[in-house]
Amino acid sequence: MTKKHINIVTLGCPKNIVDSEALLRQLRAGGYTTSHNPRDILPGDVIINTCGFINDAKEESIDTILRFISAKNERKINRLFVMGCLSQRYMAVLRKEIPEVDQYFGVNDMTGILVELGLTQRKDLLGERTLSNPSHYAWLKISEGCDRTCAFCAIPMIRGQYVSKPFETIIKEASFLDSKGVRELILIAQDLTYYGLDLYRKQRLPELIYELLGFRSFEWIRLHYLYPSYFPPQLITVMQNNDRVCNYIDLPVQHISDRMLKLMRRSHGRKETEELLNRLRKELPDAAFRTTLITGHPGETEEDFVELKEFITGFRFERLGVFTYSHEEETYAGDNYRDEIPEEVKNERAAELMEIQQGISLEINRSRIGEVVKVLVDRREGDYHIGRTEHDSPDIDQEVLIPANRDLTSGKFYDIRITDGAEFDLSGIPENI
Repeated sequence: MTKKHINIVTLGCPKNIVDSEALLRQLRAGGYTTSHNPRDILPGDVIINTCGFINDAKEESIDTILRFISAKNERKINRLFVMGCLSQRYMAVLRKEIPEVDQYFGVNDMTGILVELGLTQRKDLLGERTLSNPSHYAWLKISEGCDRTCAFCAIPMIRGQYVSKPFETIIKEASFLDSKGVRELILIAQDLTYYGLDLYRKQRLPELIYELLGFRSFEWIRLHYLYPSYFPPQLITVMQNNDRVCNYIDLPVQHISDRMLKLMRRSHGRKETEELLNRLRKELPDAAFRTTLITGHPGETEEDFVELKEFITGFRFERLGVFTYSHEEETYAGDNYRDEIPEEVKNERAAELMEIQQGISLEINRSRIGEVVKVLVDRREGDYHIGRTEHDSPDIDQEVLIPANRDLTSGKFYDIRITDGAEFDLSGIPENI
């Protein structure tokens, strides 16, 4: 007999999406009908998978919880459960301040949620997921937690120390995704380069990629995120010799001033960072580089900020994102530094960096006009098919807009001739169709 409906709402990063997809698989096997991130509030139970990383994410999570509490009070939904990072971090406070939620669960507590719903975890389904995104791409989480001690980061406190998934477990999960026809496999971890050190006493990311290349369904394998310290040189060789590994280097540097990197408790300085970036540029000339930066971290002076501006102007990252510093309790910075830089200054600095990046991105995109590039079509929106090149990850990077006067299929690759380039998008038409 079919049980009632459950809606899962996922906030935050792709790691949360993977967790929600694993839960969806168990729920469906247990007889529930499910939906993920429905546009409207639907009848049934609701599970909110929260993010608790920075202030903006916490506010979004709280706002979402309150919205569904209102729906519950109006009898539009039944029970309301909250899981994930915010719940892990603030469970006692949330239970006290928002008691209307039926139950709170932390991260990695799928068993507890299933028991609450009257189900037993199906061990034979571990590693399987109900894909919530377009089924042609999927994230594969290869570890949990982080051993880094960055001053600003709450991840180790929320998700614990770095724990690599066993090699065989990852291959089993990849085999499931291969059987579902996934064309783009996106490896994710707080630090991909660390993979294997805790479990095998050596970095095994290059070896893992070689194994994953054995699955022919994966036409693209993309890597998120590569920490600047102890970058495995074998990874360069893997990328040089395998065109199915995306020419995409996601290397979050956060800052470039030695003084700031020390305050941030990063395990690298400017010299090491630039040496690595320049080596990668030389040995992987076709790669697009993505980074993230933080403005307004305690101690950042105008001189530090000028140094950062000059750095990004000189290196010319193809993709760049900026966060303003969020003062998080129980982090090293939250406990030891004063959040002394006004929000207005943080935001002004972030906007200035993005203005520089806008100009860089426009120049790079304009230079691509006339090129024929391989594009994976994700979806159709109105009069356009929307796709991406190997230089662009879903949800965070730019897209390719293709007029829908040609019948293209989502989830397939096409050769697209670039006809125009804007600040953060490309336009193109199919070649030889």
